[in-house]
Amino acid sequence: MKSHQTAQTMKPATAAKKLGVYLEATPAEFREGAVSRAQLDELQANPPEWLRELRANGPHPRPVVAAKLGISISGLARGGVTEALTTEEIEALKQEQPEWLVKERATQAEVRKEGARIKKRNAERAADQDEGRRS
Repeated sequence: MKSHQTAQTMKPATAAKKLGVYLEATPAEFREGAVSRAQLDELQANPPEWLRELRANGPHPRPVVAAKLGISISGLARGGVTEALTTEEIEALKQEQPEWLVKERATQAEVRKEGARIKKRNAERAADQDEGRRS
């Protein structure tokens, strides 16, 4: 007896997350149906006009907004940003440089610096252990 394989599908919210777009800004036909892996691959390979427009101008979901501002998602929340923002709104924030954004960017820079330090330390330890095994 052969097993019949069905196409793997995902909820529109999952597909929107994978595409890096704000679900509520997508067309109704996208929000209302399941998205197959093949459809997702096609959307990524050949984005339709609505997808290109959303990626370029937004509104963008919080992870994309945070990345464009160079801060964490938590930093967005601490700054009072809870809604999706357009590219224009993000650029305006970058120009204004509100105090919370400057602080969050500094915090994020420290987090990255610490992450790099730990990665380097771990690599050195691993190299020392490898050297010890060879002796």
